[in-house]
Amino acid sequence: MFFMMGITDGRKDFDFHQQIICDICGKYGRFQVSMTYTVLSLFFIPCFKWNKHYYVQTSCCNTVYELDAEVGKRIAAGEDVEILPQHLRRMNQQGYGYSMKRCRNCGFSTTEEARERTKDADVVIVNKVQINETSIGEAEHLKLVCVTATGTNNLDKDYLDKRGIVWRNVAGYSTESVAQHTFAMLFYLLEHLKYYDDYVKKDHYTNDTVFTHFEKTFYGLNGKTWGIIGLGNIGRRVASIAEAFGARVIYSSPSGAAPQEGFHQVSLDTLLETSDIVSVHAPLNEHTKNLIDLSSFRKMKKSAIFLNLGRGPIVVEKDLRSALETNEILAAGLDVLSEEPMRTDNPLRGFTDSNRLLITPHIAWASIEARTKLMNIIAGQIKEFFGL
Repeated sequence: MFFMMGITDGRKDFDFHQQIICDICGKYGRFQVSMTYTVLSLFFIPCFKWNKHYYVQTSCCNTVYELDAEVGKRIAAGEDVEILPQHLRRMNQQGYGYSMKRCRNCGFSTTEEARERTKDADVVIVNKVQINETSIGEAEHLKLVCVTATGTNNLDKDYLDKRGIVWRNVAGYSTESVAQHTFAMLFYLLEHLKYYDDYVKKDHYTNDTVFTHFEKTFYGLNGKTWGIIGLGNIGRRVASIAEAFGARVIYSSPSGAAPQEGFHQVSLDTLLETSDIVSVHAPLNEHTKNLIDLSSFRKMKKSAIFLNLGRGPIVVEKDLRSALETNEILAAGLDVLSEEPMRTDNPLRGFTDSNRLLITPHIAWASIEARTKLMNIIAGQIKEFFGL
């Protein structure tokens, strides 16, 4: 995906009404106050506004005035203000208002489209699209590239350095969101929530013979072993929550990093063989690509639940399907796939048992709070760079 900085004009009407006798038409009326502004929006989230102007329009004859900015700010802040004649400057009616400009660069782009869509840009905000000479070779004014993610392997940094283009990335914005989604996926699978919801919704519980239903048993987390592959910020957060439920947490570092104080590091084989829950929170690199294959699933407990919230290519998807079909593991939850969006030839596409396989469309990171934090960080980077 490729995102350009979207700059649009907007308007806000304030809950302010002052009774008047109009100087233009002589009728009774009201002052209605509004503000126009320019806004930077990323992922459709307004990040910051500037170029603010305040206006007054009469309800009787629609005469428009520009309002003194300081008075306008006080009204915007909710203060009780009286608008006086000296606060107003009558405007040409054609000069008032705003137009909602829609940036033609909004939406998704391919690398091939990027060259045309970036050629007039000062700032490029990007997620997945490769940034190199092919995509930004005609962007003569480009000064800053902001990556809306932590990973920057889509940037040709040598080319950016050669052109003197600065780049920025964002870290730590989605830790809470991904950890929350990890447990949402776990409990959906662990407690057979799909089955029990269907049991009630399909009327099997209506006038049932007993008050409860034991067809699908489930276990508590207390006393279980949770194995984490990749103990970064997200992995540590998942570990702390799992421990709060009484789970024993172990972890493995695919890169062979030194042990982290306060956490029990084991080999990958030991983790796979002893864990009741295995969750992946590692980045994609030479140590993790295709790390979890059929041999890995065969080492896991038959009752194990496997979760991948790291990167899709860490898991060999055809092997995961085979492991589910042959009952090598109990269930799996994925928020990431080897190719996104899912391709028609993805081997998991035909596996329809939602009680055993849960797939979400790469949304673990995307809580409102995480997206807002991400965009605020990006906006701050742009402000800092341009001295706004």
